[in-house]
Amino acid sequence: MTKNLLARPSAAVTLATLVLGATACGGSGSDPLANSSKSSGGGGTVTVGSANFPENVLLASIYSQALQAKGIKVTEKFNIGSREVIYGQVKSGSLTVLPEYNGSLLTYLKAKAASSDEAAVNAALAKALPSSLTLLDSSAAEDKDSLTVSKAVADKYNLKSIPDLKGHAADFVVGGPPEFKTRDEQLFKDVYGLTFKEWKATSDATANALKDGTVQVGDIYTTDPRIISLNLVSLEDPKHLFDVQNVTPLVHKGDLSDKGVAALNAVSAKLDTAGLVQLMKRVGTDKEDPAVVAKDWLSSNGLA
Repeated sequence: MTKNLLARPSAAVTLATLVLGATACGGSGSDPLANSSKSSGGGGTVTVGSANFPENVLLASIYSQALQAKGIKVTEKFNIGSREVIYGQVKSGSLTVLPEYNGSLLTYLKAKAASSDEAAVNAALAKALPSSLTLLDSSAAEDKDSLTVSKAVADKYNLKSIPDLKGHAADFVVGGPPEFKTRDEQLFKDVYGLTFKEWKATSDATANALKDGTVQVGDIYTTDPRIISLNLVSLEDPKHLFDVQNVTPLVHKGDLSDKGVAALNAVSAKLDTAGLVQLMKRVGTDKEDPAVVAKDWLSSNGLA
């Protein structure tokens, strides 16, 4: 499913449609703000925006507080809406910074990468973006589809990656959204040689179905806090069947100083999927204030 994370994901599984990765500024090696009139100065107030779902608000709060910790004035405009609404605001300069998901953004721009390699996706995005926008360093954190199992099933069958399902898939029921079977059944056969016993439409109840054994394998987003609360294990995807979805700052050129770029790149250097799912447990399950969770993470990583 094609993940539109700035409308809250509808997910992304394609072999050839790829999305960006963890190299800086599309992997070009150039200064992302080389044409910026403020690239070496302090600039004015920076406006950090977010889409209207909890994870993006949390990420925007991390960006905002990281910038403020460096003495940069920030205006926060969170919970704005979907990508169709918010992308144009960054493009026009109404917003300076937005936490993006590289793969989804590339798909939104109707561009494709040559492979599932992060650097290739970054390069494709760098070419696809308008001249008013640039990307900073991508983080290792990804919010994307995964094949996930319960800890009990992972331990029993020694499952760490999708290839480990070979030899067991014929006895396993797999669950996910209603379109999961139509979209992905053939891909799992072609890419990993897997034929599952049965496909069940479990929608948002997939995590609970894994826990109670209704299904043995399920399509779960990698930052879903239920991975922690229900003791689930997301399997590694070495052949990149699921699209790359690295959290990446999207920036309007000319409105962020070198100090601001360095602050956000430092965030990306520390942020990974395991850490983000822990943060999302606090926000999504424990119902803590995203700003408080963001502050704690920045402090624990020496960024505030």
